Amino acid sequence: MIYNNLLFFLVAIFLFTMTSGTEAPLLPFLGSLVVVSTLLFIFDRIALRLYARVTRNGSGVYFATEKRLSLLALLFYAVALFSCDIHHYLTPLSLDGRFPSFTNIGGLVFFFLFLLLMWRRAKPAYEIIFERSYTNTAFLISNTRANLPIVFPWIFLSLANDLLALLPFPAVKTFLHSEIGEYASFVLFLLLILIFFPPMVRRLWGCTPFPKGALLDHLQSFFKSQRFSARVFIWPLFEGRVITAAVMGIIPGLRYVMITPALLQHLSLEELDAVMAHEIGHIKRKHMLLYLFIISGFSIIAGFFLEPFTFFLLSRSSFYVLLGFSGLTAENLLTVFMAITILVSMILYFRFLFGYFIRNFERQADLHVFKAIGSSDSIISAFEKIAILSGNIRDLPSWHHFGIGQRVDYLERCEADKSWIIRHNRKVWLSLLAYTVLIAIAASGQNFLPTESWKQGYEEKYTEFILDQKLLRESDKARWLGITGDLMQHKKMEEKAIAAYDKALMLEPSNPKLLNNLAWLLLTSDNLSLRDPEKALELARLAAIQVPAAYVLDTLATAYWANGFIQKAIETERQALFADPEEGEYYRAQIHKFGTEKFMPIESKEDTI
Repeated sequence: MIYNNLLFFLVAIFLFTMTSGTEAPLLPFLGSLVVVSTLLFIFDRIALRLYARVTRNGSGVYFATEKRLSLLALLFYAVALFSCDIHHYLTPLSLDGRFPSFTNIGGLVFFFLFLLLMWRRAKPAYEIIFERSYTNTAFLISNTRANLPIVFPWIFLSLANDLLALLPFPAVKTFLHSEIGEYASFVLFLLLILIFFPPMVRRLWGCTPFPKGALLDHLQSFFKSQRFSARVFIWPLFEGRVITAAVMGIIPGLRYVMITPALLQHLSLEELDAVMAHEIGHIKRKHMLLYLFIISGFSIIAGFFLEPFTFFLLSRSSFYVLLGFSGLTAENLLTVFMAITILVSMILYFRFLFGYFIRNFERQADLHVFKAIGSSDSIISAFEKIAILSGNIRDLPSWHHFGIGQRVDYLERCEADKSWIIRHNRKVWLSLLAYTVLIAIAASGQNFLPTESWKQGYEEKYTEFILDQKLLRESDKARWLGITGDLMQHKKMEEKAIAAYDKALMLEPSNPKLLNNLAWLLLTSDNLSLRDPEKALELARLAAIQVPAAYVLDTLATAYWANGFIQKAIETERQALFADPEEGEYYRAQIHKFGTEKFMPIESKEDTI
């Protein structure tokens, strides 16, 4: 359940951070309030109806209903975010931008509203299934405290970033915003979480010290034999009726083994030792550190590929086709695309890649019993009991732990042939090596992507799209048609350029800029079939009469040369040289060419007035 909730909160946090407050929300405040109230009311009714069926089916259906409603809460939350611009209304919480984390925390609290409604409707079913009475307030607080450890690292990191940004030390702020500084602060954050997170979680989950006595002495003796140190606590998870255990903490003084009362009630001493060997296996194999490494890997990969992917998306013609149909601004459509892409990537990453590693880490911890005890009989016996007492879940698949049946089958295979233990450990480390290589490739792969090409393509396509929009909306169409012609000429889309210039000249037939640029294109087009020296000469004459600038005279001289008037071409080019002596080298080269060469394809040139 904890791993499922981790995914739910990751998605909720991401959805809120991908939205941004606007000066003019889609709906006014009262309209947004009505929509949000309606969504909360509908969700509450659905939760009431679904939990009404749970009491007849037991804890398995209770947990399944909670998962289904959590997914529905995410859907309703997303609808509220994008239709009501919740981010806009929560922006004042940032205190004029000094603490943006307050706004983000407010967004998370808004998601908790849906969860609180769900837990309120879950209370009657919970009390019957787990045989424990609560007041409404106590039940809501209990569920909130159970989930706070999942979001606390994000809250802590957000607040820490805000405080660091307020430091009055420019050198420190410059370092923290550098690439090395960002990684250093992130590593420091992870270390702080590893050290101080376990004590906080223990308190939030209401764990109590394991009572002194023979059983505690037995556990501490077993730990000592394994060269392992940890404090032992009773874990009242779901009133202590869930049969499980967990270990937290990398520092012995702040390391805790948590055991539910149901586990102590139903397992023998040998089975309890085997379960403890499993938890010790997590510590011996450094799984806590590896979890953080793999979780942070998503941020590393996304950080390196986010900018190139943005340029790639913006350089696609299909993006602008959709932009025209959607009626959105480019920024809003890009936000939607990026949100969907990153959200899907994040879900796939954690569900499959992270899920792959935690499943295999669990199996690796299972296999530690062979080293700690020498046999898997006790842990197999414990698993079989847990499967039966938890509602015959032996064959129930699990994306994060393997199913109990799968775990038992593998242990039996290793019991018959110990080489399977070595094979699995090798599989885990080879997988970690491959993952590390993937991260390294992601870190360096940005250099091999055609980012600059995508960026240039984006700039051209975005400009073209804006020009098309201007043509549809602006009254001064000749100007925008002329700019479109210039852009098409630059992109070597010469037929479109000529068509744009022709349309512009129909609106402004004496515009010297349009006349000159079209004349030049008709003289220098790479597509020989588009060349028209006679028309170019006519256009160039009209342009030169109005604006006898050097570059216009150069166009006219080229038109004379293309039509066989060599002497006129040379004379006109000399006038251009006189008008712009700074470009003398170019104009002298033109004069030499006119006297020695025939009209042939030459480099394209765009002139502006």
